[in-house]
Amino acid sequence: MEQEQEQFNQRTDLSALNEAVAQIRSVLGNIIIGQKQVIDFLIVGLLADGHILIEGVPGVAKTLSAKLLAKSINAAFSRVQFTPDLMPSDVLGTPIFNTKTGDFEFRKGPIFGNIILVDEINRAPAKTQSALFEVMEERQVTIDGTTYIMDEPFMVLATQNPIEQEGTYRLPEAQLDRFLFKIEVKYPSLEEETEILMAQHSLVNKTLLNEVQPVLSVQQIQSARSIIRNLFVEPKLLEFIAKIVNETRNNPSLYLGASPRASLAIVHSAKALAAIQNRDFVTPDDIITVAVPVLAHRILLSPEKEMEGLTTTDIVNQIIKRMEIPR
Repeated sequence: MEQEQEQFNQRTDLSALNEAVAQIRSVLGNIIIGQKQVIDFLIVGLLADGHILIEGVPGVAKTLSAKLLAKSINAAFSRVQFTPDLMPSDVLGTPIFNTKTGDFEFRKGPIFGNIILVDEINRAPAKTQSALFEVMEERQVTIDGTTYIMDEPFMVLATQNPIEQEGTYRLPEAQLDRFLFKIEVKYPSLEEETEILMAQHSLVNKTLLNEVQPVLSVQQIQSARSIIRNLFVEPKLLEFIAKIVNETRNNPSLYLGASPRASLAIVHSAKALAAIQNRDFVTPDDIITVAVPVLAHRILLSPEKEMEGLTTTDIVNQIIKRMEIPR
């Protein structure tokens, strides 16, 4: 028994990280009622160095969730409201002629920051969405032959309304693949909505919102990411991830499977999820928990299955259910 006890001893000190995570959960949970998994996924995305797409109907606190996460971090925050007439230069920046020097100077756009909120990303046409391709993947912007490197950490939090609503554009698959997670924000339950109304009626939420203070510094985030990258994952779990992703490529219900980028996304996010649960090793449950938000937006249904009313989430769950879970 002593040997078994020793085997499961914590090898990595995660106490400082978990103290900060507990504070963020508390701050967001006091204001965003009933969205515990959404809050956890936001924190996981930050620690896994990934971008997050938040989808939901208007009024379910998508933008508020993103703003609160940014507010809890002592880093540069900027917001871009995507609209049909927005141009790529409105996002990235543009050269401006300086009459004093007689030269063009680059004026940085709102994309230059640490936490970037892109609100209603599917309201802008493809040419504006494509402005995010390079910066989201390579963390740099190239304008007129000059490359500008983004400061770390760099995270894009994008919100969108469901694509079947009028006045929206479907995001290109290449752009969707750059998001670590797609989080779907559901309607609150009856009890949760009652609690929301009571908090708003007593103005508790407005007071709490004004009192939100940064919990994590840029240096702490970089340190936490370094620790998380070195967490242990058993070879059989890596094989389990590869089998899940490979199954999406051979599934008759799918027109497009997931890429190796999805496999890496599952590994990174499973490590971060383990860390915020105060574990320095990944379990099969971590992988299963992150599989849907990592995979569902990267795969495409076959036309037949789409007509049947199935969703990509249904297919991912079916794939996992058929898999033998390593123990």
